Amino acid sequence: MRRPELKHLPYVLVIPDHGRLIITAVSAEAEKLGIETGMRAADAKAIVPGLEVIDDQPGRNAKLLKALGEWCIRYSPVVAVDGADGLVMNISGCAHLWGGEREYLKEIVSRFKSKGYTVRCAIADTAGAAWAISRYGRVTPVIPAGEQANALLTLPPAALRLEENILQRLRKLGFYQIKSFIGMPRSVLRRRFGESLLLRLGQALGSEDEGIVPLQKPVVYEERLPCLEPIKTKTGIEIAIRRLLEQLCLRLRQDGKGLRTAVFRGYRIDGKLEQVEIGTNRPTHSVGHLFKLLELKIASITPALGIELFTLEAAKVEDVQLTQEALWAGKPGLDDQSITEFLDRAAGKVGAGKIHRYLPQQHYWPERAMKNAAIQEKRLNNWRIDKPRPTQLLPKPEPVEVSAPVPDYPPMLFRYRGGVHHIKKADGPERIEREWWLDEGEHRDYYQVEDEQGQRYWLFRSGHYVGNKPYQWFIHGFFA
Repeated sequence: MRRPELKHLPYVLVIPDHGRLIITAVSAEAEKLGIETGMRAADAKAIVPGLEVIDDQPGRNAKLLKALGEWCIRYSPVVAVDGADGLVMNISGCAHLWGGEREYLKEIVSRFKSKGYTVRCAIADTAGAAWAISRYGRVTPVIPAGEQANALLTLPPAALRLEENILQRLRKLGFYQIKSFIGMPRSVLRRRFGESLLLRLGQALGSEDEGIVPLQKPVVYEERLPCLEPIKTKTGIEIAIRRLLEQLCLRLRQDGKGLRTAVFRGYRIDGKLEQVEIGTNRPTHSVGHLFKLLELKIASITPALGIELFTLEAAKVEDVQLTQEALWAGKPGLDDQSITEFLDRAAGKVGAGKIHRYLPQQHYWPERAMKNAAIQEKRLNNWRIDKPRPTQLLPKPEPVEVSAPVPDYPPMLFRYRGGVHHIKKADGPERIEREWWLDEGEHRDYYQVEDEQGQRYWLFRSGHYVGNKPYQWFIHGFFA
């Protein structure tokens, strides 16, 4: 609560409406004094002179409710906003992590109360029954499996989330509790009150399906690890990572899948989220390899007062061919699994964009004769070895000033980036024709040259030498 001093004081939220201030929300203390929503603030101040009036912000309630729902994802991966003042959670398989349903519910309520919120919660087999018990129940908030019908009997019809016109008809007929009409024939209820009552009743009892739209789409491959005590140390985070990896990789291995991208999240007790991501060059479910990748990221995690929940999500997975993995395990070269794992670790330190692998392509033009390829991509062509090629090829040839005899003698010197290079040795020319089916232009005559410092370069003249026309020389690469 941002203003705890208001906790025991009467206050209201207001919005302007045609020159008046209309009350949109009322605190519990103000409600006891007769203040209601919809009243004018001036009238309310006359009733309660000490009333605190606070400007409301349109959309703030919805924004706050969504934020609370996202915060509750630490307790269940499926959380949805329910109306203007509620949240609904699918807690299947979650409660045992906190020691049972009652301990689970107690933890949620106490955490909300510690933040200044007043909440009512309930657990039942259906969302409709949980909604009814949380708002109208007075006995127990945890309904045993299959007992939702008995729990609803003494509640008013409003607990079924019915429209006001249906509630008025029920009250007119003297139906003040659900048990008054729950045993009536469906045909009678449909004729008297319409299909809506049967639908809501069926959703509460479990005979009708009711879907929810979660705030975040559930992930197929995700593991969660809640902590009894907040984790603050590097050792504790390492233990959490290894446990999550063991559970996740077991599922991936059983489904024949491998991880390509993973997101590790830590939910801190102060509401902040710590998150790191890793990626791999090929799908894998090796716990040891993935742990090493995540271990490199631990230094960027700030636990602060402690982390109470860890999650590990396989954001991207691909099929793994087990026969290929068996070959990789003992085969040298790029197909060796250990090399791929080393490259993943290196990418985690220097960045994935800093590591490249090049494969040959069937092109005559030098800058098209190779491509950037993935580690697992197979080579279809061989590198050309009949003609020497520079160790470093410029992505685009750069013009140079050259002094050369004509017509086909190599250069005697050239000027490049302000420096003059006197050529002592040269070899060439090697003519490379332009690929006319891709673009138009002149051919190139390439020379390998060496200057007085022993540095070797790859130069070319574009097109034929014509005495009365200018011609252009370029540098295209460097030899080691």
